[in-house]
Amino acid sequence: MTPLYLYLLIASVSGPLFLSIFFPDVIKNWGKFILSTTLIAAVFLVWDAIFTANGVWGFNDDYILGFSFFGMPIEEWLFFLVIPFCSIYLHFAIDRHFPNLKLGKNLTIYLTIILLVLLSIVLFMNLSKAYTAVNYSFLLLTMILGLIFHIKLLQQFYLTLIVILIPFLIVNGILTGVITEEPVVWYNDAENLGIRIITIPIEDIGYAFTMLFGNLMIFETLRSKKS
Repeated sequence: MTPLYLYLLIASVSGPLFLSIFFPDVIKNWGKFILSTTLIAAVFLVWDAIFTANGVWGFNDDYILGFSFFGMPIEEWLFFLVIPFCSIYLHFAIDRHFPNLKLGKNLTIYLTIILLVLLSIVLFMNLSKAYTAVNYSFLLLTMILGLIFHIKLLQQFYLTLIVILIPFLIVNGILTGVITEEPVVWYNDAENLGIRIITIPIEDIGYAFTMLFGNLMIFETLRSKKS
């Protein structure tokens, strides 16, 4: 047994933790980050537990420690703390160094509406596929909330997401079998579109958007209330 999942999480968080010495914004607001992460994680962990129990996805015992709660390894629980921290840290690091890096408001509105229409079509054509249906339902809700209440944040996030997706996809690629004979996390392709970015189900992009932007909306709302 090699706890590859745990090693991957440690490697992911070590860089942002070290660099937070020089860029402490997220660390200074750790209470708000913990609250926003807990709220989002609660939703995703319930979703995760149901999907794990029903074989939508699962975990390879050869690459985890073996400690499980509600059918999910401890590493999966840590995933919803580590990955949001790394991603939100990266978002704020980009914003600090490139404060004017954002889409125009009208472009953001048009782009979001186009994505909402396309996602709605894909959703209604694939309601029988659990991962696609649930994932895109949450994604549509998140994008609508962003469009109505957090348009300025959405203007930034579309661009920072491009950078965030680089490490996110590397981590997910390793988890889904890029460097191992068997994946750490396996997916039942009968419950998704069957379209993969190398080894990563395309739905994972929407999963990342919902988890990270949802977290960021709550985090920024808490920070703005303090201000």
